[in-house]
Amino acid sequence: MNNSRSFFLYLILLIGVVALSTSAIFVKLSSAPAPIIATYRMMFSTFILLPVLLIRKGTIKELINLSHKQLILGSISGAFLALHYGLWFESLTYTSVASSTIFVTLQPLFAFAGGYFFFGERLRGLALGGGILAIIGSFIVGFGDFNIGGKALTGDSLALIAAASITVYFFIGQYLRKNLSLIVYALIAYSSSTLFLLAYSLFCRYPLVGYPSVDWLWFLGLAFISTIMGQTIFNWLIKWVNTSTISMSILGEPIGTCILAYFIFGDIVTLKQLIGSTIILFGIFLFLIYNKPRKIPS
Repeated sequence: MNNSRSFFLYLILLIGVVALSTSAIFVKLSSAPAPIIATYRMMFSTFILLPVLLIRKGTIKELINLSHKQLILGSISGAFLALHYGLWFESLTYTSVASSTIFVTLQPLFAFAGGYFFFGERLRGLALGGGILAIIGSFIVGFGDFNIGGKALTGDSLALIAAASITVYFFIGQYLRKNLSLIVYALIAYSSSTLFLLAYSLFCRYPLVGYPSVDWLWFLGLAFISTIMGQTIFNWLIKWVNTSTISMSILGEPIGTCILAYFIFGDIVTLKQLIGSTIILFGIFLFLIYNKPRKIPS
């Protein structure tokens, strides 16, 4: 692949990471319970994509002609996406945000292992080194608030499983997107994720309505900015950029969140966060330079 095409893919990847960085901001702004936020995030994302299904030629036919295998795998993908949100949000009730974030950002380790065993992907030494360096940077960012023992251990364990869950979601997407269009795959994953999250919210007896008017604006922001412009971009890229690269790039999300939190909430960026963020960015840079994406169509 020539450099201009690689630059294009990485530019789109950057846009996706920046959009995804707004997730924590919208969640923090909302007063609704975490499962409700996640439910409406995926529900509104599904509604936003539905008109595209009707407008884009051939997508309805593609949806009708889905094989049982594609439908089942797409639904399983949505289940893992819902599991990721459910476990990650739940982990925040047991441990600190920093500790939870550290374990969630370990997802590249699952991606490296899964890519090796299931897709035969081999990472160059410098690419692998960059990945490990970026993970170390994540630990530096959250080290001061790291919790061990008691309820914190439960929260950290949930966050770690959440990291594995989102990695499985991306791996299924990497497989299905070889033969499915972006809109059809995203609709299957998002709609099934909505159903799982809705069932969980109802099981926990969270009210579906009665939240402040501004919360619905935050739900829409999560759907359009964080999901459509973030998560959906990753679903598009996964056809040409492997899961390891996506997972590595998502390590940049906390950096974007810190910057936004500084301007929106006035949160102070510490020297430790600056050092850790610099290491993360350098690690991601090394990984992207030495882990080239697959060829994209002309």
